[in-house]
Amino acid sequence: MKIKAGTFCPLVNGDCKKLECVWFTQIAGTHPQTGEQFDEWGCAVAWMPLLSIENTKRLNEVGGAIESFRNATVDTLSPVVPVQKFNPLPINK
Repeated sequence: MKIKAGTFCPLVNGDCKKLECVWFTQIAGTHPQTGEQFDEWGCAVAWMPLLSIENTKRLNEVGGAIESFRNATVDTLSPVVPVQKFNPLPINK
């Protein structure tokens, strides 16, 4: 069963104005949780949770790519650039 959202808009305290409202926007792409393609119209405020999920997913992918790049750079430069071990000074008590 697919749940259908209501049409009440708290911004105008009445029914959604649909295309008359500047926040009624079209979103097309791949759903971040199901992977299904979609092309739908809806309220920009209502799209925020979906867009936050997508943004988090992309940030995690970028973090992984940066970590992979860092590891490849360290592996490549380790034979060329000598790595010195850091010996901390003793703490006087």
